[in-house]
Amino acid sequence: MSLYKRNRTWHTDFSVNGQRFRVSLDTTDWREAQAKQKELIAQASGGKLSAKSNQFAKLGFREAAERHLQDRKPGLALKSIETEWERLKPLAAHFQHIVVNRISVDMLRTYITERKKQGAANKTVNLEIGVFRGLMKRAKRWHLFEGEIRPLPVHHQVGRALTDSEKASLQKIAAVNPSWQDARIAMTLALNTTMRSCEIKSLRWRDVDSRERTITIRQSKTDAGRRVIPLNLEAWDAISELYKRANAIGCGDPNHYLFMACENGDIDPAKPQKSWRTAWRNLTKAIECPACGSVQQPAKTCCKKMCHADIQGVKSATANLRFHDLRHHAITELAESQASDQTIMSIAGHVSREMLDHYSHVRLEAKRRAVEALSQNGRRRDGCVTNHVTERPDTAEILEVSHR
Repeated sequence: MSLYKRNRTWHTDFSVNGQRFRVSLDTTDWREAQAKQKELIAQASGGKLSAKSNQFAKLGFREAAERHLQDRKPGLALKSIETEWERLKPLAAHFQHIVVNRISVDMLRTYITERKKQGAANKTVNLEIGVFRGLMKRAKRWHLFEGEIRPLPVHHQVGRALTDSEKASLQKIAAVNPSWQDARIAMTLALNTTMRSCEIKSLRWRDVDSRERTITIRQSKTDAGRRVIPLNLEAWDAISELYKRANAIGCGDPNHYLFMACENGDIDPAKPQKSWRTAWRNLTKAIECPACGSVQQPAKTCCKKMCHADIQGVKSATANLRFHDLRHHAITELAESQASDQTIMSIAGHVSREMLDHYSHVRLEAKRRAVEALSQNGRRRDGCVTNHVTERPDTAEILEVSHR
């Protein structure tokens, strides 16, 4: 560790954990140089200072982003890699070949402003800044931004729990159209197991235990998501339907996926299905004609030639239902069933009480039944004991006092 002068300006040269740091202190005062040197050593010890030998920080942003993602591949799932690159794309397009250690706070603020002008949602921008943060941490530059850049406000969408009638209607409509088979079976599994969409798509036949009637979740959003879920009768019937279909086309190998990839009619059981988004959207928007009862997409008149009833005022109660809301609904039903928190978290794969509170939104009717259960016939007649051994006044007395 040493202090030395160049053209009357003090510089420092020191090493921390095997890394050498050579920095200009931008001062001609020796005492000020000593203080700055101590501050830099503290920053280097905390990983907040880039060494002169840090070649990553000298790369152009696009090249740095590609290298950073490439180095992270061994520890990420394929889907996570694709997602992270999608978040890096607009950043790479904006910063292009600007050297990483030349990017300033004002440049990042300009990026945020431009993304908002392009119509990007606050949550999207926050996710993009999240991958920017990871890249800058590797370059030992994020400490320059963390006190200046705050996440944009985000409205957190609360999960939706279906009413009994909505659930019954959705299940009835789903069985009408054969092209909705995958969406219907996936819906049944989600409603009866709390599985996420990504967990359902990643299921292989080796994960199904027919003797114990369980499913093992090996790939999930989090480590806590890896779990074993017992299957009730509805879920087992859905699995059986998939197994019959797989056997009929010779795709029942243990390594084959339950939901197989299918492109232009070509089935590949070694790859998982990417999405059932179109089927799910059509399923949740579908309505029943009040005149003839036929299931169809919203329109001005019924599609049946013999009917042609006016249906432009008929709307589906589940038109904006997300597939992930099925998980919310399943956890809500578990909460209403008086299952313990530990049991619910074990089935759903949660790791904390806060996450359980986020997902389980007990419905108003269930709360009403719970409140009504506090009394007999909606009213308690027995007295209550207080410090002065007073009796609970009758309802009529309360009303008489309130009108005085």
